[in-house]
Amino acid sequence: MASIEPKIDSSWGKILNEEFHKPYFSQLKDFLREEKTKYAVFPPEEMMFNAFNLTPFDQVKVVVLGQDPYHGRGQAHGLCFSVNPGIPKPPSLKNIFKELKSDLGIEPPANGMLTEWAKQGVLLINAVLTVRESTPESHKNKGWEIFTDSVIQHISDQKENVVFILWGNNAKTKTRIIDASKHCILTAAHPSPLSASRGFFGCRHFSKTNEYLKSKNIQTINWRL
Repeated sequence: MASIEPKIDSSWGKILNEEFHKPYFSQLKDFLREEKTKYAVFPPEEMMFNAFNLTPFDQVKVVVLGQDPYHGRGQAHGLCFSVNPGIPKPPSLKNIFKELKSDLGIEPPANGMLTEWAKQGVLLINAVLTVRESTPESHKNKGWEIFTDSVIQHISDQKENVVFILWGNNAKTKTRIIDASKHCILTAAHPSPLSASRGFFGCRHFSKTNEYLKSKNIQTINWRL
């Protein structure tokens, strides 16, 4: 964990350098070091900042915020809701693809990897960037939320016309740090099977995102994978 900074894209490194040197981040690194002596931690360390490396700061058009990484072996690779090829699609991701088909008529892809979205400027981050194997929310309140709140704050302050897609109650709390006067905030229920039918299905966030980007003369996202 000592070499954590160089593994993040330089555009983000400049912006987040201060965060890496704050006391809370040192404590977070200590916690992760300790966790790794006892448990498997996901995603693998080299993929921890995958979302930032695939979507440099100057390319961010859309932010999708998840909660914490998938906790099954081989699933998490640093993009929220996304899984590696060959890994079965988790229920939330299946529901995301179901909504995508309903909204834009796009058939679900063969695998659940969302890298092509990230390469187009969709920052796919979780509020918490790591998790212990088979233990959801095990790394909650250890410092990651401070870090990712800072990420959201920097995007809100330094950019304009970004679409923030906030699914679920945890994600919706981030509206307090987003300047709604210069960004588009889309909220809905979480795509989890527990809540998808209570306001996620029918949200049409994929088409609404592109309508907003188009209205600002920004290249739209090709959601087809």
